[in-house]
Amino acid sequence: MNQSLSKSGSLLNKVPEVTLFFWIIKIMATTVGETAADFLNVNLGFGLTGTSIVMGAILLVFLVFQLRARKYIPSIYWITVVLLSVFGTLITDNLVDNFGVSLKMSSALFGGALLATFVAWYASEKTLSIHSIYTTRRELFYWTAILFTFALGTAAGDLAAEGLQLGYGLSVLIFGGVIAAVTLAHYKFRLNAIAAFWIAYILTRPLGASFGDLLAKPLADGGLGLGNVVTSGLFLVTILALVSYLTLGQKKVAAIR
Repeated sequence: MNQSLSKSGSLLNKVPEVTLFFWIIKIMATTVGETAADFLNVNLGFGLTGTSIVMGAILLVFLVFQLRARKYIPSIYWITVVLLSVFGTLITDNLVDNFGVSLKMSSALFGGALLATFVAWYASEKTLSIHSIYTTRRELFYWTAILFTFALGTAAGDLAAEGLQLGYGLSVLIFGGVIAAVTLAHYKFRLNAIAAFWIAYILTRPLGASFGDLLAKPLADGGLGLGNVVTSGLFLVTILALVSYLTLGQKKVAAIR
């Protein structure tokens, strides 16, 4: 993806190039969203309400930094993604646990909200491509869509693993298989690139959520028993290493230019 100037020449594209690194960090971010929310809520005893307030406030701070940036900055972008992942998980957990909304209804609600965001985005900008996020309005549409993909993915992942009693391991295989099918459809059967991206992006959330639960949940609940602390720490360190690598690569490219 080219970090090209907008028509006004004032703002660079704000979204990273979609590479293998992008998908690896994205899946890890969704896993952290699942395990970190559980860690703050259960292990530290913040409760859903307290955790939601704290994470919402931190998210707003970094979202402001992201929106004010004039170009893609790996550290700010990916911190925002991780925080959105955690907050999206908390939105779903609040609906289900505090307000008694079923996982099926939550999935339907967030699916409708995401569809409405896409419709409004396309009506306003005539594109849903992430290759052209070079205005604040487009970026706001983008982050709104990202939030709903996380909330929807959490609900869908929990519905598959718990509501339908598929288990965490089988859920990982199912969502991973569907993502592989979408990838094949794009490269072999010319599925529209924008549609393929967003379908895969949505599905990586329940994949990451199921994977996080598989690693963190106790053996008695169908997990591997690593716990929220170990799982969150492992993936956060890996994300930090990859983002640092991308940041250094971006600086080298800038120095050459």
